[in-house]
Amino acid sequence: MRIHNKKKSQLSENRVTPEPIYRQRRQILQGLGFGLGAAALSGPASAGFLGSLLGNKESAPSTGAATTDPLTFARPDAYRLALPQTAERVATSYNNFYEFGADKSDPARYAQQFKTRPWTLTISGEVDNPQTLDVWAWMEKQRLEERIYRHRCVEAWSMVIPWLGVPLADIITAAGPTSRARYVAFETLYDPEQMRGQASRFTGGGIDYPYVEGLRLDEAMHPLALLTVGMYGKTLPPQNGAPIRLVVPWKYGFKGIKSIVRIHLTDRQPPTTWNRLASYEYGFYANVNPKVDHPRWSQASERVIGEGGLFGSERQPTLMFNGYEDEVAGLYRGMDLRKFY
Repeated sequence: MRIHNKKKSQLSENRVTPEPIYRQRRQILQGLGFGLGAAALSGPASAGFLGSLLGNKESAPSTGAATTDPLTFARPDAYRLALPQTAERVATSYNNFYEFGADKSDPARYAQQFKTRPWTLTISGEVDNPQTLDVWAWMEKQRLEERIYRHRCVEAWSMVIPWLGVPLADIITAAGPTSRARYVAFETLYDPEQMRGQASRFTGGGIDYPYVEGLRLDEAMHPLALLTVGMYGKTLPPQNGAPIRLVVPWKYGFKGIKSIVRIHLTDRQPPTTWNRLASYEYGFYANVNPKVDHPRWSQASERVIGEGGLFGSERQPTLMFNGYEDEVAGLYRGMDLRKFY
């Protein structure tokens, strides 16, 4: 996202669409020797996704969708959003979840047999009360909230999604952070037998797994940071990070680590997957910032994917901190956001 000493994309703003941006992002993998061939980007998986958006049942991928269960939740007024929501069928079929493949349709296609029961979550590190939770039992005891958040991908497309979860601060507070805790590290399940992208560096985009992410402790404790267990009134489908994932709405979507098995508090800034893979493009903070371009495309605007799906969606200006500036700007007061991108 730094723009100095980097050559910007030659595409004009009105020609930058989600799929070309998606392909541009994969070029960094090609440079690292893990390039995706043309077939991987334009083959049956992509065609199936396009068919599903257009309502062509014959072209749509047959996913054998995993079962999701209704959840009981509150709807706090503070987290309502007067914007059209993205259609559920789109939000659950147009995903980045490289553990199941690098194409947008791969997670919906290949994650349906993913086993999420039983599931444990470990909270460790600089805490007075380390814990290992049975996620499903823990979930039953929580007072879940529906929060309708903007979701902004670093690839310059966005959605509006009704998530279900609890404040991340709740689980951190229960663990009792010590005075040495400064950062919170997250880790995704590592299971190459279930996750085809972890079994093949080609299929999984050349990423070193397991996927890891991190936040400063004050970011993690912010009321907007959500430990998420559902969407659209139901438990998360596997392609969206079942059974438990992170949602941090003022940051780019890759910060929203999926299928979490470990939360670790530490006194040092933890490594994060995309920063480790391409640090000049993906920073630790990853705050949505229309004034700081990605080295190869503008972040000044985004294509909004709503009820109508990818096609027919319009571009709109990107908001600072994805529209949550009033709530979170104080976290970064005095910081150079071009340096700490």
